[in-house]
Formats: sequence, C-alpha cells, structure tokens
Amino acid sequence: MTTRTLWLALTCLLGVISQPATAKDGHSLAATYSQKDGKTASGESFFPGKLTAAHRSLRFGTIVRVTNLQNGRTVMVRINDRGPFGKGRIIDLSPAAAQQLRFSGLVPVTLDVITTLQ
Repeated sequence: MTTRTLWLALTCLLGVISQPATAKDGHSLAATYSQKDGKTASGESFFPGKLTAAHRSLRFGTIVRVTNLQNGRTVMVRINDRGPFGKGRIIDLSPAAAQQLRFSGLVPVTLDVITTLQ
C-alpha cells in the first residue's frame, strides 16, 4: 500500500476529507437566521450564541467549514436545522457563526463537509 493510499484510507476512516456541499458553481449565498419558537428541525433548542446552521440536505450533526469569500474568514458549524428556504442561499448560519465570519445580510460562501456523524 502506498503512502498516499494509506493516508486516504486513514482520513476517510476519520471523516476528515473535505467534501464540497455547494451549488454547481462551487459557492452560493449564506444568511444569518434565528428561530422564533426556539426549536430546530433536529428537536434541539436554538441558541444564537452557538456555532450552528441550517442546510437543506446534510445530516444533522454534520460539521461544515464555511468560508466567507469576501474576506476569507472561516468558521466550523454543526448542522442542526433545515433550510434555507430563500432562493440562491445554500446555508443559514446562527448569529454567532455570522459574527465570526464578520457579515450581516447575505454573503457569498463556500462549504466543505468536514465530518458526518452516523
């Protein structure tokens, strides 16, 4: 087994190979959101201060690296909700995550799946 094959096998087992989770063009828009009723689609309470996000199809518990294409800042978030429902958006971020990326409103981003919990 080559070193590269061994490295790929190990990183696959550990779930650290980054997989794109974006639109066809490689990026899309992110927005910040909050929950009025305090519950997410996963059933847990929404906390604006936690690094969480909503995505249409990624499994709950998936860790995603979000990169703000306007300033290069990144944040790791955990998917715990469904959405976004606005056209052109790929992810909705908690206020804490948006603050780390230093944006308000909409921002172009790329996403990389870091790990998916089974």
